[in-house]
Amino acid sequence: MISLGSLFNRQQPGLLGVDIGSSSAMLVELSRDKEGRLVLERCAIEPLEPGWVTDGNIEKFDEVAEALRRLVKKSNTRTQNVAMALPQSAVISKKIILPDGLSEAELEIQVESEANKYIPFSLDEVSLDFCVIGPSPASNGDVEVLIAASRKEKVQDRQGLAEAAGLKPVVMDVESYASRLAASRLIQKMPDQGVDAVVALFDVGSVSTRMQVIRNDEVMYERDQPFGGAQLTQLIVRQYGFSPEEAESKKRSGELPEDYAAGVLKPFVDSLTQEIARALQFFFTSTPHNRVDYIMLAGGSSALNGLTEAVTEQTSFACVLLNPFEDMKIGSGIRENKLRREAPSYLTACGLALRRFLQ
Repeated sequence: MISLGSLFNRQQPGLLGVDIGSSSAMLVELSRDKEGRLVLERCAIEPLEPGWVTDGNIEKFDEVAEALRRLVKKSNTRTQNVAMALPQSAVISKKIILPDGLSEAELEIQVESEANKYIPFSLDEVSLDFCVIGPSPASNGDVEVLIAASRKEKVQDRQGLAEAAGLKPVVMDVESYASRLAASRLIQKMPDQGVDAVVALFDVGSVSTRMQVIRNDEVMYERDQPFGGAQLTQLIVRQYGFSPEEAESKKRSGELPEDYAAGVLKPFVDSLTQEIARALQFFFTSTPHNRVDYIMLAGGSSALNGLTEAVTEQTSFACVLLNPFEDMKIGSGIRENKLRREAPSYLTACGLALRRFLQ
């Protein structure tokens, strides 16, 4: 069995969740108090320059490694174990049905045999892992098994970054799985614990927006839209003549001219709202569904003023801004005002940090 190190590894004694995006790297560390309540111990963001990470690929290894070192230092953590994630595009995943009651060794043999059918390159070139999901809903006496595989060099890039920053990579996840895990904690707080609720989760990144439609922890539909916060940065550059670096910095801090809200931000929010509505229409036309119960927004550009209201008005569906740290105890070292602004950016990193508590 070729291990991914492991995609589905569980329960580590202290674990950092580190998400490396196209415009920033984010770190989250969670614990539990004596009552079992989740505690946000540490979180930090470190910006990355454009082109360092493109479509999930590490293009500038040394620069990203140095940024990761700054991120770890900024967080003041002493934890070394880290969970990281690969982009969905770098992972081939497939659910298969196998007989129940197989030993671990028998499962491995069966998984490798099945994987050969779905992976278009030699198993020697991939990192492969599997997870037994549970009984098969379609056939008695069988179990559903999720297999996941990625090219070894993709995994090694992430592992190498962690090691260069003095960290020990112990979990390699998939970005969409991690974001779903963080969101599912909040879906369970909906009426009827979110059972049978159809939830459209939009993670608005720098260069793209990932949509996942979820019901009962199952993904019904996924789509990436090539639209994100970088376009707002470009609008600021064109409107005010700032450099891209200045524009990004001022966008994050809110230090922009008085006409920004009406002249730049509102047109961008309108465009982003239309992209979200368009993605929902793709879902409706390609599935039997014609509505969702909730829209959840996360990601770096999801907290823009007026966005949730605009999405609700445009789609007629309830839209909420997702805070992955909702109902958590906030550690003494966390600046809560800053956290409120940045919380939606931490969705994937929070999901990675939550791996610590899963069996």
